[in-house]
Amino acid sequence: MGLELSRATMANWIIYTSEHWLRPIINRMHEILLTEHHVHCDETTIQVLNEPGKAPTSKSFMWVYSSIKESEHPIRIFEYKPNRKGYNPQIFLNGFRGTIITDAYAGYNKIDCCTNAYCWAHARRKFSDALPNDIDNIDATLPKQAINKIRKLFAIESELESKTAAEKVKIRQFKSKPLLDDFFSWCKEKQNLSTSKKLTTAFTYVLNHEEGLRQYINDGYIPMTNSLDERTIRPFAIGRKNWLFSTSVTGAESSACAYSIIETAKANGIDPYKYLVQIFTYLPSQDIFNDKEILDEFLP
Repeated sequence: MGLELSRATMANWIIYTSEHWLRPIINRMHEILLTEHHVHCDETTIQVLNEPGKAPTSKSFMWVYSSIKESEHPIRIFEYKPNRKGYNPQIFLNGFRGTIITDAYAGYNKIDCCTNAYCWAHARRKFSDALPNDIDNIDATLPKQAINKIRKLFAIESELESKTAAEKVKIRQFKSKPLLDDFFSWCKEKQNLSTSKKLTTAFTYVLNHEEGLRQYINDGYIPMTNSLDERTIRPFAIGRKNWLFSTSVTGAESSACAYSIIETAKANGIDPYKYLVQIFTYLPSQDIFNDKEILDEFLP
């Protein structure tokens, strides 16, 4: 149309549409997510300039909750919070009964009635960070040996993509469990031989989180990593490099709404632009506050 719109105008439009039409949809998505049996959880930083009681340079957080790949209801919900306290996921997941897949951040341990399954990609990364830079042949080093052991576990998972959950459990118990037993026994044996702080950290990490790292072999719906949620966060992290910060709390909350809708649409194979056009064309004329069933017809 040739119109020039200021950043403030576009931001206000996003805030208005989020409050009036996107938020009710996300609230309904939240209700459905709580009925799932498995949920991915992760968080990343965001800077908010005008947040009461905080310096403009301080960190706030965008939390992300997702249903698993096999879910009949692919859902991705972003939630802005001013801190990384464990009560944030505890409140968001109130009523959820199942397994949460995380990076072993201690804040998720505060969630009642949940099983914690931890991410093997994070465990592997600890040993990758411990690889020495001053040795030409690293194959004989402890970090490399640990990585090789973990690689065997991932190799088994690559063969299970088309298997049912029950088949995955059977194969994991037969193939992966002996490798897990060997890996953790090896870590206990070698941890006192650590020659660096990073390697000590790696050993401590896997041994302290052994129970959560083993969970995936008992449930075919638990993935070996939390990569689904990390992929969901990536567009937000890329966008953050461009827009740098949110001016207000309301703006950050509206961003969470927009990313929730867009990433959920993508997860369901829906064109986000066409979906948003549909929402903004028809939803304003619907009585979504008195007739909640209407919302189900507009879910992405």
